[in-house]
Amino acid sequence: MDESEVIDDGPVVRPYALAKGRTPPPAEAFDLLAHLAATGTPPSGADLGPEHHRLLGLVQEPRPLVEVAADIDLPLGLVRLLLADLVSCGAVQARPQAPSTRNPRAALLQEVIKGIQAL
Repeated sequence: MDESEVIDDGPVVRPYALAKGRTPPPAEAFDLLAHLAATGTPPSGADLGPEHHRLLGLVQEPRPLVEVAADIDLPLGLVRLLLADLVSCGAVQARPQAPSTRNPRAALLQEVIKGIQAL
């Protein structure tokens, strides 16, 4: 590979630097299937970085945490920490998944098992 083929992705910032040394909230605090939505309230009194704003931009329409985490391309623990910041300043609302989606129907599970066995 010659020098003209080198791609510069910019500076690499470690997750602990983005988190400012803080640890993420417990995993139970934000379930992977929890739906996130921007409240439309501008964040007040919060020291938000560019990652917070990227996260806020991704939840203008309600989306599950798992999709947002995949799109923002940051470690899940860091996404949960940034999300906690946004929830605490009122910019984002996190809602648990609907109870009906937590326990799939037995018939659906049987279909999945049959499909796997067919492989």
